[in-house]
Amino acid sequence: MARHTIPFEPDDPCHSFLTTCTPAEYGDGPLAGVAVAVKDNISTKGIETTCASKILKGYIPPYDAHVVGLLRSAGAAIVGKTNMDEFGMGTTTENSAFGPTLNPCDPSRVPGGSSGGSAAAVAAGMVRMALGSDTGGSIRCPAAFCGIVGLKPSYGRVSRYGLIAYSNSLEQIGPLGKTVQDISTLMGVIAGYDRHDSTSQDRPYRHTPAADIKGLKIGIPEEYFGRGVDPHVADVVRKAIARLEECGATTVPCSIPSMEYALAAYYVTCTSEASSNLARFDGVRYGPPPDTRKPWHDAFQEVRRAGFGAEVRRRILLGTFALSSGYYGKYYAKAQVARENVREDFNRIFHDVDVIAGPTMPTIAFKLKEKTDPLSMYLADILTVPANLAGIPSISVPCGSSEGMPVGLQIMGRMFEDERVVDVAYAYEQAVN
Repeated sequence: MARHTIPFEPDDPCHSFLTTCTPAEYGDGPLAGVAVAVKDNISTKGIETTCASKILKGYIPPYDAHVVGLLRSAGAAIVGKTNMDEFGMGTTTENSAFGPTLNPCDPSRVPGGSSGGSAAAVAAGMVRMALGSDTGGSIRCPAAFCGIVGLKPSYGRVSRYGLIAYSNSLEQIGPLGKTVQDISTLMGVIAGYDRHDSTSQDRPYRHTPAADIKGLKIGIPEEYFGRGVDPHVADVVRKAIARLEECGATTVPCSIPSMEYALAAYYVTCTSEASSNLARFDGVRYGPPPDTRKPWHDAFQEVRRAGFGAEVRRRILLGTFALSSGYYGKYYAKAQVARENVREDFNRIFHDVDVIAGPTMPTIAFKLKEKTDPLSMYLADILTVPANLAGIPSISVPCGSSEGMPVGLQIMGRMFEDERVVDVAYAYEQAVN
């Protein structure tokens, strides 16, 4: 495959830094000739994969991620790698060594993150569909902010082999597309068992979306419409849920008490796992070579300080602290208890309902450079991280607008019932179409 980079202009509405590759030929599978973009933390043989970080500049994987191999076998035209928050750590795609991605709906706003480049490429019409990864909302957030569809599959449904690890127990590769049908088509290609991934489940996806949801019970958690959620966003989502009721579904009020601790549990868990995973980027195996004339510790620090951005360094330090002697029990162990409480709450609710619905994000897309305080940025993930903690499937589908910007409806389902959440999203899409 030849490789080149599209020379984006500064006023390009997508500005997704799409690195392209020109395939010699396409196969004749279900994605024959379909343009697909791949997030830059998913390994592509012979094509630079950087995780939007200086420390991986020039790294060319010697192998394809499992999902990339499946795309090739299905005949997809993998047209490029997309920009992202560095190592997947962010909600805006501003934390990139290559600069921010802009939202095609309004270039003065962020596209969401961390799969912002993939979402922007789809929303701008550069590709029909794309792959992203979702650790705490990184597919659903940009899908909501850019007005497209994004699915976080059940944990284990899609192989993570070849995904450069940030937080192993939380992250999942998943599809982004213009329509629910596109999402379902792409899931049919990438889902299934992979012997290279110890968490992989033998659960292939063979499903055609259906719009019949008569008799379906939809749980409406009060926490998803409470403090911190923009009233205009909440109103748009409530109207969307009313459309689902018109399609024959019934709604059931419910509560997720563990939501109070979900965000803290998520950030302790993901930063702890990041501290461990990113230790490999030491200037010896990956990254620019260290100055061997200096003591090892000094050279190690210099390489990581120069190679990692501020947000990545922050999360590594937080995770290292949480795992350190004397603090492991106070932070990491407690976070796992809280995580189990989140799982139990979802299991309890799913005894009475088929799916859960609410807003994907508490607000519309932020203005560029609006969120400079890390805590306010972390709080933006409050509605998406519970699904990652529990490992359940969750989809975001566009459901209207506020202040001229897209709003996403989030639908969550039982573990491995990805087909059901796709059907509910499809029923809504067909109703509004």
